[in-house]
Amino acid sequence: MDLTADEQNKDNIKRSGGRALCANPAAQATSVKSMVTLQSIAPQEIEAESFRIIERELGPTRFSPEEFAVVRRAIHATGDFSFAGNFRFHPEAIASGLAAIRAGGNILVDVGMAASGISRALLAQFGGRVICRVGEPETAALAKANGTTRSDAAMVRSIGDAIGIVAVGNAPTALLRAMELIGQGRFAPHLIIGVPVGFVNAAESKELLATKPYPFITTLGRKGGTPVAVAAINALLRLA
Repeated sequence: MDLTADEQNKDNIKRSGGRALCANPAAQATSVKSMVTLQSIAPQEIEAESFRIIERELGPTRFSPEEFAVVRRAIHATGDFSFAGNFRFHPEAIASGLAAIRAGGNILVDVGMAASGISRALLAQFGGRVICRVGEPETAALAKANGTTRSDAAMVRSIGDAIGIVAVGNAPTALLRAMELIGQGRFAPHLIIGVPVGFVNAAESKELLATKPYPFITTLGRKGGTPVAVAAINALLRLA
């Protein structure tokens, strides 16, 4: 009896006790493909459709429309809906962030990955630029001299760079140093976006940030990361 590839694959699985056999990978691929339904959508519509899906699945939220723009883009960047539950915004966070961007303030980030992800073209329209000093030799030298991390030293080296927004998605030491410099009156960014990810001082640094009287955006707990920090910045740039 002649069998189609689909029928042959199903017969193989049946004879193997439910385990897919590797003897006919082409048949297996055909079978899998036949069970997947793909959306046909224009490339320029993918992001908008993704946002519609996020909005539909989340339903009503506690966020203002501007705050939700940040949360929505973070979920879009990570595929993780739990961020809707752990984002925290200072009441003046959005207004302060937009004011910083519109005034041409620079954006200080803790790692090169963040610098690569931010929309420099949008930021340049307002006269600002992205600054990341963690990879510079001077930063490494300062870190060695002070016995700190390079992320810590990069914050110290950037206090005179007309920083409007600090965005930390990777290094808790960078966030802790930025808060310390602000407390000392040596640093005065308009907004701190502190969302470092990890297990050592990540949750603790964000919990501390959430108590500060100045504008902040953070995510409680261990979750966060550079994609979340970048998403927050890009959302603000689009709002601006």
